[in-house]
Amino acid sequence: MPVFRLSPDPIFPPPVLAEENGLLAVGGDLSPERLIAGYQEGIFPWYSDGDPILWWSPDPRLVLLPNRLHISRSLKKTLRQKKFKITFNQAFPQVMRACAKVRETSGTWITEEMMAAYTRLHKLGHAHSVEAWRAVEEEPEEGGSEKNNSAEKRLELVGGVYGVALGGTFFGESMFYLQRDASKVAFVSLVQRLQEMGYALIDCQMTTPHLLSLGAEEIPRSHFLQILYQTLGQPTTPWG
Repeated sequence: MPVFRLSPDPIFPPPVLAEENGLLAVGGDLSPERLIAGYQEGIFPWYSDGDPILWWSPDPRLVLLPNRLHISRSLKKTLRQKKFKITFNQAFPQVMRACAKVRETSGTWITEEMMAAYTRLHKLGHAHSVEAWRAVEEEPEEGGSEKNNSAEKRLELVGGVYGVALGGTFFGESMFYLQRDASKVAFVSLVQRLQEMGYALIDCQMTTPHLLSLGAEEIPRSHFLQILYQTLGQPTTPWG
């Protein structure tokens, strides 16, 4: 199959025309209109800094049906311990930047251009983040009063996940952790929130052991697109 060069209009070739490795098209831009048009066809950008924008539609596709979330015994214990404070949409740019930073050594697709594009989507209400925080004690100042010398706690971002929501599908983009299980707790919180809001599908894009352990499964692209098109008929629930 050829790799298509995109025109200035936010239009994509059919996903079934992608290369065997999932590569479908090159070029275009990261405007909100283009990104939304891509996600509505199960197509997402993934490229390295300095390269042209590459658009992908893998086959098979890794997905998670929210009601099939698997929580291991050890993760259930962590959830009961409530080690992390979970928030939604409170630190979207920071989550993206943290996802990029933890992948610097192996190379990251989360370029400055990507961060700017998805932050625009976030401001438009299409992209969302889940944050996991932990309380950290700050050392009291030397020579201060007894009141000022008491240890104070601040919240430190130690895990998170972000993605795009359209209709009844959430397209997961990336997650990170700086403390064990922080990203898993954020992801579980995301799935539970999506279940409450009536989402039917979570697109995990690429297969990883981490996501498989949480209940994600590979399905043919044709099946993924069938479910996706059905869920896009649902109104997108506001996240508040």
